[in-house]
Amino acid sequence: MVRVLLGGLLWAGLALPAGALAQSRDVVVFAAASLKNALDDAAAAWMRDNSGRRVVVSYAASNALAKQIEVGAPADLFFSADLDWMDYAAAKSLIKTESRVSLLGNSLVLIAPKGSQARIDLRPGVDLASILGSDRLAMGHVNAVPAGKYGKAALEHLGAWAGVKDRIAQTENVRAALVLVSRGEAPLGIVYKTDAVSDPNVTIVATFPESSHRPIVYPVALTKDSANPEAVAFLAFMRSDKVKPIFEKQGFTMLSRAGSGS
Repeated sequence: MVRVLLGGLLWAGLALPAGALAQSRDVVVFAAASLKNALDDAAAAWMRDNSGRRVVVSYAASNALAKQIEVGAPADLFFSADLDWMDYAAAKSLIKTESRVSLLGNSLVLIAPKGSQARIDLRPGVDLASILGSDRLAMGHVNAVPAGKYGKAALEHLGAWAGVKDRIAQTENVRAALVLVSRGEAPLGIVYKTDAVSDPNVTIVATFPESSHRPIVYPVALTKDSANPEAVAFLAFMRSDKVKPIFEKQGFTMLSRAGSGS
C-alpha cells in the first residue's frame, strides 16, 4: 500500500531523522494534491514490480510543498502542479536541475455538484456573478495554489474576474475546492479535469479554453539532498511507457517519457 500524507502539512509533522530516512530507502515524494489518484496508482504499480521497495507520498499544494522542502523537510522527489513553484525550487537550489522533466499536462474545468442543471458557455463576457448569486465560487488560493492561479488568469481573460473576485471561496489546495463542490457547499468550482474525473459527486459544466491561461504543466525533479537510488529508479519509471496508461486513465496528458527530453 502507498503510504500517504494529506493536506497542508507542517514541517513539524514531516520531520524524520535523516539517518532513518536513508536506512529505510523509502522513496519520499512531495506531490501536488491533484496528482493523488494517478500517483497512488503509479506508485502501487512500481512497488508491485519492485518487491520490498516503498513509495511514501505527501500530497498538498505545490507552494506549501516547495516551502517545506526549503526549510529542510526530507523528500526525494518534488512533483509540482505548475512551472512557477518548480522554478522557485530551482532558484533556491532545492532540486537537481538535470533531473527536472515536464512530465504531465492537464486542463482546467468548471464543475458543479452532481445533478446540477447549470449550462455555462465559457466565452469572453460570461457573467458568472449572476449565476452565482449570493453563493461562492470554490477554487485554490489565487495567489499561491497553481489551480487558483490558472483559474484567476482564465477568469481575467474571459472578463469575469471583476464580477466574482469578492465571491471566491479560496482553499489551501485544489482538492479542497473539489470537496466544497462535491458536498454541495459551493455551486461552482474551478479544478483540473483530473480532479473532476476522480469524484463521482461532481459534474463538469464547461472546460476553460486553453487560450485563457498558460499551459498546465506538471514538472518533477529529484531534490538536491536526495541520495536515494530508488528515487532515481522511480523517476525513470514515471517517464516510461509502462506508466503512461495510468496517468492517461486519470485524464492527464503525458508530455515526456524516457528518451524524449524535458
